[in-house]
Amino acid sequence: MSSLVQSVDWLAIAPPTVAAVVGLAVLVTDLFIGDARKAVLGWMSVAGLAASALLLLPLRNGDRATFCLTGATDTCSYVADRFTLVIQLMVLGGALLVALLSVTALKDADRELPEGEYWFLLLSSAAGAALLPASRDLATLIVALEVASLPAFALVGIKRGDKKSSEAALKFFLSSVTATAVSLMGVSFVYATTGSLYLTRIADRIQHVDGQFHTLAQTGVVLTLVGFAFKTAAVPFHFWVPDTYVGAPLPIAAYLSVVGKAVGFSGLILVTVVAFPSYGDVWGPALAGLAALTMTVGNVGALRQRSTRAYSAVRLLAWSSVGQAGYLLVPIAAAAYSKDAQKAIGSTVAYALMYAAVNLGAFAVAALVGRRSPLNRVSDYRGLYAESPLSALVLGFFLLCLAGLPPGIIGLFAKVTVFSAAVDAGLGWLAVVMAVNVVIALFYYLQWTALLFRAPEGEPGTHRAPVPLTAAIALTAVLGVVLSGAPQLILRFSQTVLF
Repeated sequence: MSSLVQSVDWLAIAPPTVAAVVGLAVLVTDLFIGDARKAVLGWMSVAGLAASALLLLPLRNGDRATFCLTGATDTCSYVADRFTLVIQLMVLGGALLVALLSVTALKDADRELPEGEYWFLLLSSAAGAALLPASRDLATLIVALEVASLPAFALVGIKRGDKKSSEAALKFFLSSVTATAVSLMGVSFVYATTGSLYLTRIADRIQHVDGQFHTLAQTGVVLTLVGFAFKTAAVPFHFWVPDTYVGAPLPIAAYLSVVGKAVGFSGLILVTVVAFPSYGDVWGPALAGLAALTMTVGNVGALRQRSTRAYSAVRLLAWSSVGQAGYLLVPIAAAAYSKDAQKAIGSTVAYALMYAAVNLGAFAVAALVGRRSPLNRVSDYRGLYAESPLSALVLGFFLLCLAGLPPGIIGLFAKVTVFSAAVDAGLGWLAVVMAVNVVIALFYYLQWTALLFRAPEGEPGTHRAPVPLTAAIALTAVLGVVLSGAPQLILRFSQTVLF
């Protein structure tokens, strides 16, 4: 019987390992320093995430794998290929920007948030999120999904004495646990019909399942997708999103909107395109339907937000993220019908990279406005240009990127690649649904953008941005501008994604 080789390629697993080790170091350090020096923990975490991201550089020249079966070196549990590195870059880069937002948020909270626990949980979740795209067996995939998710539950409910935070964490936890349980049942069905948990072996064996087990295999395929669909906030697994984003600390809402989605979409890609390519007739229509439903419900939900409602800015971003998830699902669904599944998946990766940069930037500006207006209503952004011209211009640019309008060229190009993936796969009806939803989204994005440049009500205030928050806004703005000036960088890079 085959067994796992015990030798480990430490360089290949370095990015998630460093994040996990730094998390443990932060937790231990927290025991020995006083309250006055807790800020050191934040900068330790920022340095650890930066180091994890830099460790991707030595891996860029070739595929590496570890934890492989003896006698079958192509069957491994951990693979650091191009796809893995792109998603890990998104995850660790996103976590780094969230850490910069968190440094300011924790300082403003004035010890209302437990700093040691906060940083430990954030680093632990980032380690799990970085592990998931490298996982090539269903057991490791589910473990990585839970390692990324369980600390996130605690982070959502970490505000002491805040009922909204506690309710949001409970709703997030219960719905996530249910989705994971359904996925585990699906994994058990897949294992029962194929006798393996390795994705490449499942892809080979599931094509030759006995007729009497065919229905069981189909059911296993569908159920396995549920946990990852939950993480992507696909409808009808989206109902936790608005309340969770509002109840969580704002940096954690940003983390869930970007890193959480990266986890869900990378897992979804691996189980569909790598493990179940022969069952495209099962998951293809299911994901196409989910994509249409998700983008429609998300954009209509965002459209219905009242600008004067408390936390309406965060709620709008939450519903917008649901709508964006629908666009991200389109190329994955198209991969089931396309002759070139790699190209279709590249469209999802390109869109995800664009979305990660600009959405984190929008949350960063929301964090800046939230320091002056804690209720963070959309109406609080009226006249932002008069108070902070650069912040208004940057937020307007991010919103136009999400809408797909110039000068947000990268948003336009990313949407075009998604349209092309749908049309090339013969999913013209899905491209039409997407076009309608893009028009719906234009209304609320442009409405918010126009509000930034209207005359303020009363005397203009001031927005003092601490250095970490300024750095996060500047990094995302520079990235957005560079990619809009040279969108071919991200498009060519994502089209070379290989499994």
